[in-house]
Amino acid sequence: MHKRSLLSGLLIASLFFNASAQTAVKPDDSRFTKVVLAQRIEEPMQFQILKDGKVLYAERKGKLKLYNPVTNKVSVIHEFAVSTKYVSKTGEVSEAEDGLQGAILDPDFYKNHWIYVYYAPAGNDPKNTLERYTWDGNGPINAASRKHIMDVVVQRFECCHVGGGMVFDKNKNLYLSTGDNTFSRASDGFSPLDERPGMSPEDSQKGSSNTNDLRGKILRIHPEADGTYTIPKGNLFKPGTPKTRPEIYTMGNRNPWRLTIDSKTGWLYWGEVGPDGSTDDFEHRGPQSYDEFNQAKKAGNYGWPYFVADNLAYHHYNFATKESGPVFDAAHPVNTSPNNTGMTDLPPATPAFIYYSKQPSAKFPLVESGGDSAVGGPIFHASDFTGAARLFPSYYEGKWFITDWVRGWINVVSIDDQGNYAGMERFLPNQKLHGPIDMKFGPSGDLYVLEYGNGYFKDNPEAELIRIEYNGGNRKPQVQASVDKTAGAVPLKVNLSSAGTKDADEGDKLSYSWKITRNGAPFKIIAQADPSVTFTAPGVYKALLTVTDLKGAKNSKSVVVNVGNEPPIVNFNITSGNSSFFYPGKTITYNVSVVDKEDGSLSNKRILPSRVSISANYLSEGYNMTAIASKQGSVDAGAQYAGAVALIAKNDCKSCHSVTEKVLGPAFTQVAIKYKGDPGAPDRLAKKIISGGSGNWGDAMMPAHPTLADGDAKAIVTYILSLAYPHTAKSLPVTGTYTTIVPQGSNPNGSFILRAAYTDRGNKTIGAQTGEQTLVLHTPTLPVKLSSEARDVTFSGDSTIAIVKADGAWLKFNKIDLSGIKELEFIGPGRNNATNGTIEVHQGSPKGNILGTFSGNFASKNIKVVLSGTFGINDLYVVFNGTPLRLNAIKFSGGE
Repeated sequence: MHKRSLLSGLLIASLFFNASAQTAVKPDDSRFTKVVLAQRIEEPMQFQILKDGKVLYAERKGKLKLYNPVTNKVSVIHEFAVSTKYVSKTGEVSEAEDGLQGAILDPDFYKNHWIYVYYAPAGNDPKNTLERYTWDGNGPINAASRKHIMDVVVQRFECCHVGGGMVFDKNKNLYLSTGDNTFSRASDGFSPLDERPGMSPEDSQKGSSNTNDLRGKILRIHPEADGTYTIPKGNLFKPGTPKTRPEIYTMGNRNPWRLTIDSKTGWLYWGEVGPDGSTDDFEHRGPQSYDEFNQAKKAGNYGWPYFVADNLAYHHYNFATKESGPVFDAAHPVNTSPNNTGMTDLPPATPAFIYYSKQPSAKFPLVESGGDSAVGGPIFHASDFTGAARLFPSYYEGKWFITDWVRGWINVVSIDDQGNYAGMERFLPNQKLHGPIDMKFGPSGDLYVLEYGNGYFKDNPEAELIRIEYNGGNRKPQVQASVDKTAGAVPLKVNLSSAGTKDADEGDKLSYSWKITRNGAPFKIIAQADPSVTFTAPGVYKALLTVTDLKGAKNSKSVVVNVGNEPPIVNFNITSGNSSFFYPGKTITYNVSVVDKEDGSLSNKRILPSRVSISANYLSEGYNMTAIASKQGSVDAGAQYAGAVALIAKNDCKSCHSVTEKVLGPAFTQVAIKYKGDPGAPDRLAKKIISGGSGNWGDAMMPAHPTLADGDAKAIVTYILSLAYPHTAKSLPVTGTYTTIVPQGSNPNGSFILRAAYTDRGNKTIGAQTGEQTLVLHTPTLPVKLSSEARDVTFSGDSTIAIVKADGAWLKFNKIDLSGIKELEFIGPGRNNATNGTIEVHQGSPKGNILGTFSGNFASKNIKVVLSGTFGINDLYVVFNGTPLRLNAIKFSGGE
């Protein structure tokens, strides 16, 4: 008996030791392989993984799509009519974050085949809605099975913050995140608390801190079989509590993003997107912006709009008088806003679990600095996966995978048994993601990531669905595929490249195969790493590169080439002033040139100036790109509508239609109202213009227009349907002046974004192509982190300090315009060691033309170099010799 007990104890100890040893060893990064599943997806939002490896994902503009790993194809299983625009009280139209936000499978999906979707329905009723449908897991959803579950009433005057993430817990309760539905960019980067009459879209107190409103919350409900729902025990307010909604689990959220449940503890985790400010003003307004990663062990109030981070408090602020009141009390917050319909006295505020600003974080240094947008992710538990083919190592047991939409990293957070933060480490530091927007583990044990891409409100070519696999044995090749030309007229010669492809297994020989299709049909197979191909027929060509190692492991990636329409060439030229830097209140002169092989050019007047979109916007410290993209999109639309108006005037449209009055056919505004929100209307109406038809508006016959190009017909339809939203932003002229006035109250250390764009007419084979050029006019004090290349220079963890290590070290800045620049001032973080050295400013290369030199003592915080000579736009090299130097930024003076 004693021997058996001893043996059992030794066995347990041995197992414990082995598990601990395995857990303690971090796997080598090369053991993880990125596999691209789907590319060029259109504004993806949230996804779900089925048992058979299919991936269901939502696209913001309304399409619910299914990726099939067997066929490697994506199909549309339903298209929802969604609202994606806001119309201000003055009639200004802007693109918003609204649309199809997400879809989730029921916990008993393989028995009941239910899926839930959350979206903003098209129409004049401002709401987001949660619905349930039946779906067999393959074909279209059963639209007739629709069960309406819940509405979240919103305002559609001013953008933003929708939320929309969903997750189920083990008790089959559904959690749904909702944004605060508040315009925050008139709040100087602080909390939007505008209580003036008519300003409720700019007062987050109407939602986030309103106990009687579903916005700015994480809701928890239990869906029932008949399409209703019940309230689980443990929500923030008991059913029947006056001035409350019982669905609320957490309140005080701004834009809760990507929920997850720890399957072991039942605790809820999520990312929280913060505001835009980057400067504290504790005396008058409050803290700068913080993004957060949060944990809820129980229902609670997470503070917004009164607190951020670890309960840093904002002031009561009167937007009418610009007077500051006292700070809010985290132990006893109160909501006295006239826009509040709930309780005045609120639950105490819960501090954030992890929080970070746009500045470097001493407490959480791995979050980096700059623009930010927190995105939650999954917590890994091996027991969640049965028979998984590629289970992640036990090193990651119980750890939380998080990411940031802007910064593109994945960090792994350790949490102790009491739920406290225990540490953070980088996962695959060389893997830069492009707008990660959702992330979760699949049944095979792999980590799936949905990447939205780098631009806002557009179809980004880098948007992908990827899978990160752990490979304990032979590793798949890491594949890179590129092409030197993505579009052009026939004949088009392109060079395909596999540069960057590698395999982590030593001595593994790789074989390459490019499978090229044209409009989906087989075209050519080439067994070379870097072939050249000439396309002589128009079409959409997809080149899929598959790389195979000696043991048969393979991986693939594709590129797309549009043949048959040369993209426009657009140039934004600064003719007077500096094209790299802005000086507040100074005026630049510019002109825009556009040349299109098929359409003509501005200079020969075949392209009308009204067809060119030109915009200028101020971007506070490199953030708020959503607002910029929304404004640019409105300007683009106005330019494209001008082209459509010209086509209408050129054809016979006006003989049957006018904009506002019925003639023989309906008024264009009648058509716009009838088809508002109909996702299939643009294609149907374009076909009808070309083919003709009758019956929808009486007996009048729509004549056919067989010679009208598809692109022209679609442009006309797009313009007509836009009349449901009658206002668009105006473009700047193609030649003119612009004064760089920093908006009042904005941080002066930002950038002006100057952009010119032209969308051509396309043709029946290839759709319209857009050419654009964007100039970024930086603040004249350029931080060292914007250097493009360096030698013998290291950077601090947050890249705000460059440390020169050896003689001949240099920093490179790409394409700097030195027009009018007379002096460079080198700004350091403090006094350097007081010994001598030199700084040389070169053009073109480290040994290129010398524009200026400093030689002397480095003790001063700021060192000035006077420039001389004739110089324009060129790469700038700053070469250092002498004592090691520490540097923050370079100020360019004289361009005023």
